[in-house]
Amino acid sequence: MLTRNLSDVIVVGAGVVGAACAAYAARAGLRVTVIDRGGVAGGTTGAGEGNLLVSDKAPGPELELALLSTRLWSELASGLPAAVEYEAKGGLVVAQDDAGADALAAFAAGQRKAGVEAEEIPADRLHDLEPHLAPGLAGGVHYPGDAQVMPALAAAHLLREAGDAVTLRLGEEVTAVLRGPAGEVRGVRTPRGEIHAPYVVNAAGVHGGELARLAGVHLPVMPRRGFVLVTEPLPRVVRRKVYAADYVADVASGSAALQTSAVVEGTPAGPVLIGASRERVGFDRTLSVPALRRLAAGALALFPVLAGVRAMRTYAGFRPYLPDHLPAIGPDPRAPGLVHACGHEGAGVGLAPATGLVVAHCLTGGEPPLDLGPFRPERFPAEAMSA
Repeated sequence: MLTRNLSDVIVVGAGVVGAACAAYAARAGLRVTVIDRGGVAGGTTGAGEGNLLVSDKAPGPELELALLSTRLWSELASGLPAAVEYEAKGGLVVAQDDAGADALAAFAAGQRKAGVEAEEIPADRLHDLEPHLAPGLAGGVHYPGDAQVMPALAAAHLLREAGDAVTLRLGEEVTAVLRGPAGEVRGVRTPRGEIHAPYVVNAAGVHGGELARLAGVHLPVMPRRGFVLVTEPLPRVVRRKVYAADYVADVASGSAALQTSAVVEGTPAGPVLIGASRERVGFDRTLSVPALRRLAAGALALFPVLAGVRAMRTYAGFRPYLPDHLPAIGPDPRAPGLVHACGHEGAGVGLAPATGLVVAHCLTGGEPPLDLGPFRPERFPAEAMSA
């Protein structure tokens, strides 16, 4: 069997999180092998909208990670924004009634204390920001820090930036994690042979739980399906990412049932992206007509101007969901040498650079830029796994 000893670290997963881990590890002087069962951005990343959001995160560890990532994305995109279609367009969260507007204002006040730029927008000013919004909305909050990238381009750019320090092995599935007599990680096995390295990074997204099991540890990552509607190209009728206030509650919900909340955003290329739905149905890709109808209805409630616009296509993706809605990031004491970077659910693109930076610090013995306690991978008891 072929054995290779070319790397300091093996990153399993070539989505945007894995690409960021590889890029920051390479910056730290490490040799990296990236392995993926498919292609670059072939899973959750390629099915995402590329949102870089702080607007949907309550004060706490995920918001701290998002604020760090916002700065890092801005730095990454500063030289070549077109390379990743980076657009610092901002976000607008709107409320249907006075109670919703009050709740939004209270949420934004807490975020501001945590360092988020959030401006309350009264009802009579909403159309200054989004001229085509429906009438009768009660108000909203504008988040200038929200941005967007094209996720597949972003993953490819991060890997390209790492240059010769990264070796890509695509279309190759990890079938075993190699461990030594004391349980330490020694590399991985694929159908093409063994690859040895003292560290393995679990950036396998929705398959992160499977990789953890191969290493003999428990991480209850589950897929959470979502659909996106894509319209025909339009003039810029939607300037920002605009969503209804109930989106924040849906993101934080642990329900397995279908949930939809109106999320509408324009893109530089012209099509409007419409979401968002969430449901836990395993890896079932069956088209859900009820979900798509609810997405379309929610979009029309916010932007009646879309009533005559054709939906050109729809696609499904699976968010890597963990029960407490926080990713697993950092070393796993149950398997020395195993470092996790998965379970970001729908925020992986936005949180990727900060995750990559943290992982690079873990690999090189540096001090992480934030407290990793809330993200520790061993926080889930074995019985936490559910169907």
